Amino acid sequence: MKPLHILIALFTITITTPALAGQTITVGVNGMVCDFCARALEKVFAKQDAVESISVNLDEKTVLVNVKDAETISDEDVTKLINDSGYDVRSITRTEEDSDEPAL
Repeated sequence: MKPLHILIALFTITITTPALAGQTITVGVNGMVCDFCARALEKVFAKQDAVESISVNLDEKTVLVNVKDAETISDEDVTKLINDSGYDVRSITRTEEDSDEPAL
């Protein structure tokens, strides 16, 4: 009878746990000065499977990377992509997006 209780408990936890939602990564970048810089970074990040979308703000010198649900991209990978493109990372901030859908 005990295995049945464990199975029911695991099923309940699975049904009531929210799905892993996407994440927004805000990266402060030094060295971006023109539209060409923005387009170059957009192309680099678009090749990453985990990236849903990217937005470059030249005025604020930031890159917003929206990560797909249930996917991740490490700070090290973000830094490497930007450094390899010729720019310097000054900060990385992550924001979790909420999801009300239960994981199934």
